[in-house]
Amino acid sequence: MNRDQAEGRWREFTAKVKQEWGDLTDDEVLQAEGNIDAIAAKIQQKYGDSKQSVAEKLNQLMENFEK
Repeated sequence: MNRDQAEGRWREFTAKVKQEWGDLTDDEVLQAEGNIDAIAAKIQQKYGDSKQSVAEKLNQLMENFEK
């Protein structure tokens, strides 16, 4: 996968993340810059969800996204 493809898939994935956690702003997602841990931290901070809960939901989104 080349860089353009990876960036496109990341944008698609972050769109799914924003659908799941609607209060995330574009800026917050952009700050993550391809780092799933950074997005998880933003979600935890904004929603107060546990690290495990966020990780499970993100993993679920990734599994569904890859299908």
